[in-house]
Amino acid sequence: MPHLLGMVVGALSLFSQDPAASDPASPPIFQPGAPGQPTRTLTAAEAVSMGRTTFTEGDVRFMQHMIVHHAQAVEMVALLETRGASPVVQALGRRIALSQEAEMALMREWLTVRGQPLEMSGMGSGDHAAHGAHAGHDMAGHDMAGHAMTDDRPLMPGMLSPAQMRTLAAANGAEFDRLFLEGMIQHHRGALDMVDDLMSQPDSANDPVLSGFAASVVADQSAEILRMQSVLSDLSPPS
Repeated sequence: MPHLLGMVVGALSLFSQDPAASDPASPPIFQPGAPGQPTRTLTAAEAVSMGRTTFTEGDVRFMQHMIVHHAQAVEMVALLETRGASPVVQALGRRIALSQEAEMALMREWLTVRGQPLEMSGMGSGDHAAHGAHAGHDMAGHDMAGHAMTDDRPLMPGMLSPAQMRTLAAANGAEFDRLFLEGMIQHHRGALDMVDDLMSQPDSANDPVLSGFAASVVADQSAEILRMQSVLSDLSPPS
């Protein structure tokens, strides 16, 4: 995973004296793209501007929450590896897991270089608590609106509830494939809702890395929803 901060800091050191007067012979400055997006070349002024960007508490919460959200998708794909039947669904799931793992690394780096905790505030044991929600274990979590999570209420928009995760983990074969696709479509739609919620907040997503990441979530997961809906329609209806 590219280290954007190091590149930006390097850019700042190169152009801190006078961005407009940078040496045209200086090496190009590259901004790594979000997962699935191309790298682009920055001007000196753009690099300095990026270094001056700020972030909000809402931005931090979004990244912390999305890490947990993505983690459940990866957990669902892990179940798919041993319980699914369709090679098409398994290939689709592996692609989703690779994408979400790369995005989780990006989000962790984004938080780390800004001195922010990786865990969601108010979650107590952080990843452990979140993992319990994913696996369907009993836990005292809270959703993004501050509501207590229950067996039938997921931790965040689109996430599978503990009861749904237990049902998925108990399924096999074609039934598992159907539940996986239905659950992942639900999961992806929840991620899109989380992006919409972020964008509705004043001054949010001004950070260029976060903005690019949010855009990639919308593009990638919208495309994957369409793909999963198509695959789901080709599966045999439940008996």
